Amino acid sequence: MSVEEQAKDIIMIYAYAKLTVTNPQALAQYRDVAGSALAKHGGKVESAAKEFTVLDGSPEAPDMAALLSFPDKESALAWANDPELEDVHALRRSGGSSDIMLLG
Repeated sequence: MSVEEQAKDIIMIYAYAKLTVTNPQALAQYRDVAGSALAKHGGKVESAAKEFTVLDGSPEAPDMAALLSFPDKESALAWANDPELEDVHALRRSGGSSDIMLLG
């Protein structure tokens, strides 16, 4: 296997999720099922935090943010659009507002 082929095997695509929590109980229920929902499409939470350090600018800090990884864009889109995960995504949304942006 060439170096280029090996690099393709390890390159991930990332998504940034920011959440403003209005229903902590719903968000706790979402956390219980989110990992397996992400894993279904090869995704995982790389990092999640409730505290932030601003490096530049004056962004409005969310209550929580997470960095998600997927093997590729198609996997991320499959996770976002999977009809079997509709209830999982609805549970996240019932926890408050959430914005998720794919980086790439």
